[in-house]
This record gives sequence, C-alpha cells and structure tokens, in this order.
Amino acid sequence: MTINKETTVKAIALTVPSATRIFEDLGIDYCCGGNLSLTAACDKAKVPIAKVVEALERPGRSVKWEGNERYWQSARLSQLIDHIVNTHHTFTRSELARIERLAEKVCSAHGQNHPELMQVREVFRSLREDLIPHMLKEEQVLFPYVDALEEAVSNHRPVPPTFFVTVQNPVRMMMMEHDKAGDILRNIRKLTNDFTLPSDACMTFHSYYQALHGLETDLHQHIHLENNILFPRAIEMEGAPRITAQNKLERGHEHTCFGD
Repeated sequence: MTINKETTVKAIALTVPSATRIFEDLGIDYCCGGNLSLTAACDKAKVPIAKVVEALERPGRSVKWEGNERYWQSARLSQLIDHIVNTHHTFTRSELARIERLAEKVCSAHGQNHPELMQVREVFRSLREDLIPHMLKEEQVLFPYVDALEEAVSNHRPVPPTFFVTVQNPVRMMMMEHDKAGDILRNIRKLTNDFTLPSDACMTFHSYYQALHGLETDLHQHIHLENNILFPRAIEMEGAPRITAQNKLERGHEHTCFGD
C-alpha cells in the first residue's frame, strides 16, 4: 500500500503489515481515533508525519502482527468474537484485578512521596468500573446477536427479532464507551508521565507501571479489532439481503393470496 497522508489511520492499520505495532510505538491512536487522517493523527500525537511514513514504508520492518488484520477481515465473525473474548476480555479482567491490588500496595508504600499515585488509582478505578459492565454487555447482548446474524445469513434462515432493532444501535453505544476508555487511558499516561518511574520506585512500583502500560497496549489492539473490523463487518452483514422472520410471514401470506 502506498502511504497517503490523507488516508485514515484505520485504513492503514487494516492493510499495512505491522502498522498497529508502529502506531503503538509512536503513540498514535489507531483504535478510537481510527477515522482521523494520518496527517491529523500525527498532529494530535505530536509526531512528525515523515517519521511515521518512513517507519511504515521501511523494508524489513517488524512483522510480528503481519496478516492478523487481513485474516480477521475474512474469518468468520464468530471466530473473531471468540478471539476477542478468550484473548482480550480474559486478559483485561485478569489485569484489572491485578492492577487494583498493585495500586493499593504502591499507594500505601509511596503515596506520601508521590501524591499523583492517588490520582492514577482513582482514574484507573473509573476505567475498571466502565470496562467490566462494557464487556458483559458485549458478551451477553451484542456478540450473541452477531453470532445469530452470521448463522442466519450463512444458512439463509430468518434472523430472530431483537429489542435494539438494528446492530448499529449497540455498536454506536459500544464505540462511545470505547472513546471514553481511550480518554481515560490517555489521562493515566499523562499522570504517570508516560509510565516514567521515579528514582525510589520499588519492584512493585515497576510491576504496577508495567501492568498499566501492558493493559493500555492490549486495549488498543482489542478496541481496534472491534471498532475497525468486527463492528463494520456486522453492520455490513446486517444490511445484506436476507430472510427475516417478518419477511417469511409476509412471503407466506403473499403465496396464499396468489394461490387463491
């Protein structure tokens, strides 16, 4: 892919091998901010666009994640959902609990000398309180509908009606919540001065900042898979011609009338 400065970050992340890793390293938001042009995203991250383009076009760049985005664009949505739940949701729940314990220990030992730790803990708690019900809503409401939608479209069967009318409604809500999580992550990074450790940091302090940084990185990839791959594909699939339960009734009635 030829890098166009006005191409969206989302499009680059989906087509350029290892683009997500490069964006992560340079602090460019490719998940919640995926609809920004490369120029706008670089301006927001205060990174020279020439540096980003050079990294994206450099021969022999890291290919650790190469092909993942392309694979998920063609794999079944049920497979992508399983990956999100079993990999990212599982990791997030585990890390939220671990980071909460680390925060208590670090605040107790270092809070007096580093009052910013109290702010980090409170902001982290707001993230935790948002993410836990968010993941439940996805697992209990949105994802089962997408599974049913895919199954129905694949087998030309009726799709059961849903209380939210169209998948676009819960998707819109999930993306708004993703934006809020992105804002909180940026606030944590700011409060920790990009996870910079003070000279008196103990090993628990090291583990705490490493865990926060790791959670941020995983959430970026997690949200990218949902915002930029799963949700658009689900919306597109729902818009494809298919038989609904109401269509089936109407068509059956139509057949009876013609038969008369």
